[in-house]
This record gives sequence, structure tokens and C-alpha cells, in this order.
Amino acid sequence: MNERLQELLMASADRVTALLPQRRPAIEILQGARLVSHRGEHDNRTVYENTLQAFHLAREAGVWGVEFDLHWTRDLVPVVIHDPDGKRVFGDAAVVAELDFQALRRRLPLVPSFEEVVAEFGGHCHLMIEFKDAAYPDPVAQRATLKRVLAPLSPVQDYHFLALDPALFAHAGFAPANSCLPVAELNVGELSELALAKGYGGLTGHYLLLGRHTVNAHHSFGQQIGTGHIGSRNALYRELNRGVTWIFSNNAVAMQGLVDAALG
Repeated sequence: MNERLQELLMASADRVTALLPQRRPAIEILQGARLVSHRGEHDNRTVYENTLQAFHLAREAGVWGVEFDLHWTRDLVPVVIHDPDGKRVFGDAAVVAELDFQALRRRLPLVPSFEEVVAEFGGHCHLMIEFKDAAYPDPVAQRATLKRVLAPLSPVQDYHFLALDPALFAHAGFAPANSCLPVAELNVGELSELALAKGYGGLTGHYLLLGRHTVNAHHSFGQQIGTGHIGSRNALYRELNRGVTWIFSNNAVAMQGLVDAALG
């Protein structure tokens, strides 16, 4: 599906879902809510996505986790940025894979290294680390780098890996399968079957694509479900009431505020 059309359809669905009343979840469910700030708390005008400031804002508001994306510089330093270049977010078309880390730091100073993010937020926020379809010219060395940076943390307890393409989980071969979470788009059935067969930690995707049957299938197998991108109280309550574990949001601070208010 065309990406722009898909975004419009999802936005329309979100508006409808926001209007559908939902019962307030039980206190114990609200207390266990695990909200994940998608690329940190950002507006890409005053605070930019996937930056230390965006993650600080989420952490300071009590948000349980942060999601972010990995790319690699030419000298194989993992950095936290969603796109392969800085044009969309920073207005600079610098291509990450074509620059050494120090050159990237001069061009895009707000792009943190993976090591900086882990050092600052690991153990304080749960880390949802998304592999992008980036260059892996030396996968053995790159995997060793990820392992070294994450060594102070425990997989599943402190972090998970996400990927649209589960083949990318090969780069997390040092961690157990249940630390990996495929991200489904329109291929829910395919990735659901794969997650069950591979013993992954569960499945993630848009909340409207992961229906009751899928949620129940993974729960019965001891796996968890993560859904995004929740942006209203009714959508939040809906997901909590149906047993979703990880709730991804572009407005996680506001969603955390709703949880805190409901807890009184």
C-alpha cells in the first residue's frame, strides 16, 4: 500500500477510535501499563526525534520505555536516527553511512551514538531498539559492537529488538530469541506464525491490525503483544483492556498523564 495512503487510513481510524467510549481499566492494569515513547517525546520543531532531549522528556514524565532506530556510520559506529540521512528531520542531506562518526557529529550534532543512549538511559527506561535496513559490511564486528554496548544490561528485562524484516535479528545473535519482536504491517499472519515458530518475545504492529485472534494466539503461547501508535484515552483504554503489554505512542507523555490521572 502507498505509504501516504496508509498514513491517511490509519489517521482516520485513530479519529474514529478516539470517539468510541471504553471502560476505565482496573487499577492493577493501569499500574502495570508499559508505555513506550516512539522516537522519544518530539515535535521535530523544538525537540527532535531520536535525540537525547526527546528521551529525557519521556523519562522525566515517568514513561516506561523509549523506542529508537539504528544506523551505522562509515567507520561502523552505531548511531540513533530513523532515516539513512538527516534531510527530513534536520534539513541536512548528510548520509549516515557515507560519513565517519566524527564527521557526522559535526554535520548532525544532535544525532546521538547508540553507546550514548544506552549509557544515559539503559536501566532507567526500557530500550526498544529497532534495526533498520542499513548497511552491514562487517556483520561480525557490528554484532560484537552491539553486544559490547549492551553488556551491562539484560535482554528482555532491559531491552528488546524490533524489526520490520525479521532477518535483521541475525545482528542480535548474542541475545535470546525472546528479546526479538517483529513489527507487522499488512503481513500480520506471516509474522505471527514466524514469531510463534521462532520463539520470539511476541509481535508488534498497529493496534487495528492485531485483532483479538492474533492477541489470544500469542498470549496462549506465552508471548506478548505491542501496539501503536496510541494517541487518545479511548485507544489507550482499549489496548489496556485487551491485555496489550507494550503501548507505543508518539504522545507517550500525554498518555502517561492519562494513566497517572486515572490512578488518582
